[in-house]
Amino acid sequence: MTESLLDNNMEKIKNLEENYKVITEKIQNAQLKCEYKTKEVKLLAATKTVNPYLINHAASLGVKNIGENRVQELLSKYDEIEKNDVSIQFIGHLQTNKVKQIITKVDMIQSVDSVKLAQEISKQAQKNSLDMDVLVEINIGQEKSKSGIRIEQAEEFIAEISQLPGICVKGLMSIPPICDNKQQIRKYFSKIYEKFIDIRDKKLDNICMQFISMGMSDDYEEAILCGANIVRIGSALFGRRF
Repeated sequence: MTESLLDNNMEKIKNLEENYKVITEKIQNAQLKCEYKTKEVKLLAATKTVNPYLINHAASLGVKNIGENRVQELLSKYDEIEKNDVSIQFIGHLQTNKVKQIITKVDMIQSVDSVKLAQEISKQAQKNSLDMDVLVEINIGQEKSKSGIRIEQAEEFIAEISQLPGICVKGLMSIPPICDNKQQIRKYFSKIYEKFIDIRDKKLDNICMQFISMGMSDDYEEAILCGANIVRIGSALFGRRF
């Protein structure tokens, strides 16, 4: 390893350590201010384009959940990621023909957005004698550029896929539109949280509404204030992607 590359890596590690400290403090402070009194907020490190050595260092600091967006990138990194006490989750758009490639490598799929995808997850989970935890992705802004179902369809959709063997519905995930102010983003987050609570309180069969995954690097504090218990943070932790 050249001296310049070593210096660059050391700088990235230093920045990661400083960022992790700041983020965990902000998460704790937001949790204290949250009127919903969430018991625990999980920091999920979004690791798209992040080198495995940085992922492993984040895990050594205390990060217990990592999320990958792309199947091929996950597969290319998988053997280099130290997996002790670390949950690997898939958080990007997932094509049905790629499910079999990751079904034994992830603990949760956060982006289930169609019955067809859920059926394939069920099929592959059964083949591998697994029960796969999933979150249903909500397209809260009804944006054509994003995946996810309409929030009005959530209860019916969840009731349908929860009947599939090998599928364990654990909650909701969403990426709201980019907003100009905190009040606007909170409206989206609050709407997702209200739907989460509505479905949870009905105690439907085969459904355990445990997680609400929303909030990323620029808005995770607002998401926590609105009830999120998983926040997906990438650039604020590892630095801006180029």
